[in-house]
Amino acid sequence: MRLIPLYLYILVHLKRAGIDYAKSISKNVNVSLNVIVSALEKMVKLGIIERTHGSAIKRTEARFKLSYEVRKHHTYYKLTNEGEKVLRKIKSNINDYFKELTGFEKAFEVFMFIIRAEYEHAGFIAKSFSMKNEQIKDLLANLIDSGLIEESKPKVLKKKHRKAKPKKETRTQHKYYRATRLGKMLVRYLF
Repeated sequence: MRLIPLYLYILVHLKRAGIDYAKSISKNVNVSLNVIVSALEKMVKLGIIERTHGSAIKRTEARFKLSYEVRKHHTYYKLTNEGEKVLRKIKSNINDYFKELTGFEKAFEVFMFIIRAEYEHAGFIAKSFSMKNEQIKDLLANLIDSGLIEESKPKVLKKKHRKAKPKKETRTQHKYYRATRLGKMLVRYLF
């Protein structure tokens, strides 16, 4: 079963939260509510998550639920046993997951490099991983399509923004890449 990163994030989120609802997941990852609801419905059909019965859930069950939301009613979701197995398998073979997602052997290492670097351009990433520029651009395009990274074109980068190659200040002439909120949250919750 091939899961897109959004589905993987939802699995990890539900593992940590126990039980949660669409709006909460949407707020955590900054993805529109419609996209999250659609993803949840597809995941229910796949059998990796399920709706829970009862609309009023206690805070002890839904760990991410805020105190003022305790009496509000939502449609709640939780992991199934199949979802837990899928999550365990992906966590133990994260390099294989990224290789299958992008088609590149070093995809996970490049993704983690971008997260640590915060902002970096394709040329420096290619040089750091001894890859050709065309390969890196294809890999970055695949990571962008999956929603894990995004292009960024700031006018000036300060030393604190570019951690892989810090300089006092960098005037930018080319595209830089950085992790999206989804990418950062996925790594935070996975490890």
